[in-house]
Amino acid sequence: MGLCSYISDMSKETPLIRPTNDEARHIARGLIQHAHFGALAVLHPNTGLPHVTRIAVGTNSENIPLTLISNLSFHTTALHNNPYCSLLLGEPTIKGDPLTHPRITLTCKAGFVPRNTPEHTQIRKHYLSHQPKAKLYIDFADFNFVLLNIQTANLNGGFGKAYDLSAEDCKP
Repeated sequence: MGLCSYISDMSKETPLIRPTNDEARHIARGLIQHAHFGALAVLHPNTGLPHVTRIAVGTNSENIPLTLISNLSFHTTALHNNPYCSLLLGEPTIKGDPLTHPRITLTCKAGFVPRNTPEHTQIRKHYLSHQPKAKLYIDFADFNFVLLNIQTANLNGGFGKAYDLSAEDCKP
């Protein structure tokens, strides 16, 4: 079969992205709610090139992902420059092929939470219940909570289980 025949036959294949359903929503919400760490991608303020870092994550009471980051970190500067970012969640277990485990990529808009506000107080309490070791540095003056407001999401529920989700699909 020539390349042109192969390409024309590809259009007859099953779509790679499945229609969003309740199972996909359930998996996505679980990945967000139970995540403790993630990979945050930001754009370098000087070059515009991607930069990825591992961060601790939690959620607020509405299951919106958030993180606690220092003003000294590169990704804080990048988020102040451009609040759009991407967050990859989903940890493989010890058994099996890591690529068969569900993971989700969230496209987000970062929003810094001002200190001395009721929202900050509520988030602090909720975050510590999820990330108790953060108690060591949570009140340092250079640390800020950042809500990662979901714009869109791409769920890979394992081989052959790819979904595009909306922000609404990710809410409890």
